[in-house]
Amino acid sequence: MKNSLIFIFSLLLCAQSFAQVTYEKFESRKLNSSRELKIKLPDNYDPESDLKHPVIIVFDAEYLFEPVAGQVSYQTYFDEMPKSIIVGVVQGKERFYDSYYDEVSGLPFESGDRFYKFIDQELIPYLDSNFNTSKFKVAVGHDLMGNFINSFLFHETPVFQAYINLSPDFKGTMNENVATRLEWLDNDVFYYMATADKDIKPIRDRIRNTNDKLKTLDNQNLTYYYDELVGDSHYTLVTGALSKALDRIFELYKPLDEKELKEKALPYEGTLDNYIVDRYKRIDDLFGIFKPISEEELQQLIVIADQREDIESVYKIGKLANKLNPNSSFGTYYMALHAEKLGKTKKAVKLYESALALEDMAHINREFIMSHVEDLKFVEDDTVTEAEDDEEN
Repeated sequence: MKNSLIFIFSLLLCAQSFAQVTYEKFESRKLNSSRELKIKLPDNYDPESDLKHPVIIVFDAEYLFEPVAGQVSYQTYFDEMPKSIIVGVVQGKERFYDSYYDEVSGLPFESGDRFYKFIDQELIPYLDSNFNTSKFKVAVGHDLMGNFINSFLFHETPVFQAYINLSPDFKGTMNENVATRLEWLDNDVFYYMATADKDIKPIRDRIRNTNDKLKTLDNQNLTYYYDELVGDSHYTLVTGALSKALDRIFELYKPLDEKELKEKALPYEGTLDNYIVDRYKRIDDLFGIFKPISEEELQQLIVIADQREDIESVYKIGKLANKLNPNSSFGTYYMALHAEKLGKTKKAVKLYESALALEDMAHINREFIMSHVEDLKFVEDDTVTEAEDDEEN
């Protein structure tokens, strides 16, 4: 029943996504012809906003665009990846000429080289000029176009920062060239490759051979993922592989989860405010987008700080929260809690009372804060009474 509901929900998202697709004719000087583009902007896209969006360029858009757009809609709905601009290049009968390659190297040749220049020198600059694009570009290719998208790696600075190779039909020495390029790459690149146990045998064998080379590479700039799906064919592997590829490429973008908290935050050397700030800086650096730190994530880090018996992190997280949202009581509350744990009663009472004048937190209400204040004042009064009794004696 649960799987059926998820499937129906996915269909509804896909239907909504396809309804928002626009079609454009792009006149290309490099190709000396026009090409049809399918463009899907994020929901509530605002051209006047400073918010930037990654760009996903889908080759063979006549059949591959819809699976990509549907998967992106599904994952962005649950904040598993950033809202992205999806651009499909419809190739149709031109596919053979677009993917034309040198038989030795497998790199674009003649009409293939002209198509390469159309993407690099015309389409991407056009998108950057007319839409709120970030620096993060993703290429999605299947079969022959899976081979073709690898050519963008050989630009001095790779044209795309992520490559989703769906059962790529490697030609010539392309797979060997890719392995060499990725080994010495000095730019951050995500590289995903997938095949299936029922894939076309010669294609599957070359992909497996390529994976044997790539999985041994030791390059800090490369993030490599490989999947061999079970029960899928050359064509049916597309949807499952897309889901896995986007999930992994944008893993850092996702909100904190239990695995990351346990494996990375808990043993982190330093205060946890630095951990979360560094994490979000990496999101900005990698994807070229700004994502705010949520109060829910700060609360998760408070729990980890308690497990570490790290009261300094509690204070630093409180200060960070105040900086991010001065109107919320979250930061002031945890700064007060820090003072209370250090035995600084007067300071704690003052901070708790300041928190009462701010917006409530989702998980702690005013009554709870008031109880802290009353308890501390009672302790403070008892301390004063004991001191007076000592003086009388």
